[in-house]
Amino acid sequence: MSVPTHSVIDTRRPQMFPTLELTEIERLRRFGEVRSYGAGEALAKVGAVGHGLAIILAGHVDITQHDQWGRRTPIVTHGPGSFMGELAQLAGRPALVDAYAQGPVEALIIPPERLRALLVAEAELGERIMRALILRRVGLLETGAGGPVIVGHAGNGDVLRLAGFLSRNGHPHQSLDADTDPEAKALIERFHIDAGQLPIVLCAGGQLLRNPGEAELARCIGLVGPIDPNRVYDVAVVGAGPAGLATAVYAASEGLSVLVLDCRAFGGQAGASARIENYLGFPTGITGMALMARAYNQAQKFGVEMAIPDEVIGLQRPDDPDHGRFVLTLSNDERVSARSVVVASGARYRRIDVESLDAFEASSVHYWASPLEGKLCAGQEVALVGGGNSAGQAVVYLASRVAKVWLLVRGPDLASSMSRYLVDRIAGLSNVEVVTRVQVSGLEGGDGMLQAIRWRRAASAEEVRQHRLAIRVRRRAGRQEFRVDRRRRRCRSSTVGDQSPGRFCRRRRAVEFGQAGRGGGRRGRAARADAACLFGRGRRSLAPRRRSRRRASSAGRWRRCAR
Repeated sequence: MSVPTHSVIDTRRPQMFPTLELTEIERLRRFGEVRSYGAGEALAKVGAVGHGLAIILAGHVDITQHDQWGRRTPIVTHGPGSFMGELAQLAGRPALVDAYAQGPVEALIIPPERLRALLVAEAELGERIMRALILRRVGLLETGAGGPVIVGHAGNGDVLRLAGFLSRNGHPHQSLDADTDPEAKALIERFHIDAGQLPIVLCAGGQLLRNPGEAELARCIGLVGPIDPNRVYDVAVVGAGPAGLATAVYAASEGLSVLVLDCRAFGGQAGASARIENYLGFPTGITGMALMARAYNQAQKFGVEMAIPDEVIGLQRPDDPDHGRFVLTLSNDERVSARSVVVASGARYRRIDVESLDAFEASSVHYWASPLEGKLCAGQEVALVGGGNSAGQAVVYLASRVAKVWLLVRGPDLASSMSRYLVDRIAGLSNVEVVTRVQVSGLEGGDGMLQAIRWRRAASAEEVRQHRLAIRVRRRAGRQEFRVDRRRRRCRSSTVGDQSPGRFCRRRRAVEFGQAGRGGGRRGRAARADAACLFGRGRRSLAPRRRSRRRASSAGRWRRCAR
């Protein structure tokens, strides 16, 4: 992965690597214990779970990253007053960088559970430390340092599936093209990999995976671990989208033990939005990933445990509604016990009713537009199906990156299902054409490569031609059928959402957006969401209905929910 021209380590270095005063260090001593290290001794190793945050009291520590060949690249050297760590130390996960003592070192080690207590108890210092941890993770994401290495053919669906999974979970990684990258070819020869076994993934701990599933990859890099079957959580939240993460933050801030489960990644549909501008508190807008990452980190700050990816497939109600516990069954046969359960499963994407859709969902039909799609289809043409806010946000995002966007809408106009600010912005985009009162009637192509899209609407027969784009009208059953057929352009596709892995598409890309929830339109007709606290005697909402009542009764409501 290439390093951006203006790296965060250059633009925000003082915030990434602050130095604490002696008085501030004294305030933090109660959260940890002092340890001594000899020259050359490791304070942290890539792939190994460390002891937590380390505040350097004496000596110097070199922070480095290493590649798949063992070559080390220096990042920074910490001296007295500096602290060592990033977001992995907040959650007690494997380290993403190496740390070795230059000489004798004395450090104050704060374990993850005490670090979370520090962030809450010491508000001012906690804010500075938390900001540094987040920025350091951003720096690692820019370079891919410390994460797994994906080796495969560029544009291969499984390569894009794995890269998308890691990106959605905020985990650094690198991708090497098996066709053009000399290091990729050397690794394939070194491990005697057949072409049919690609892609392979090299984990930081040295493990080699052959085209792994997402759960297997997550366990290899320490993103998810086994769940204690004997522990009973106060609240188990199924779904890590906005509703699920909000529930987790509110519950954990009241002192309840919380576990969040999701089958793929945190953030849900909102996390895949290129830009959100009508969210309260962000007048200049914010990317969906940045917004959801803040919520995810905030939940971890309050001690929320994350089990992502872990899929819930069953719920057993307690025998005794007043004193029993719910049991969640996971797809890997693990079980989770909780006194209350919140189901925040989010939106279910609407599938267009056309023949052979399944053949293209794994390669050319997708359900949101992320920066990955924007990069892959730069300078090309895309078709978007849907008239909700998700489609509108995708149009605005892609219009500045692709040659043209065709927006296909079933309704009479955009205003009935899309926020006004998006309607006005789309109207001002010269490379966007909105086609209303239409419905996709067919997809054409072969081997997973989409070559043409057909749609129908009641209009006069006509033929419109543009450069490398033809719209042919065919009359069927008293209705007119439009056919969009684009030739000789190339566009790579990828997996988006919970769909199957994508492949290399040389002709056409289609992106489908269901009108789901607030993110997909005001009506939200495609949403299948449920965020309720389940009890033996019916269902009660965990979220406070009125803000004016929340402060006075939130603690009592959470306690009632936990019983």
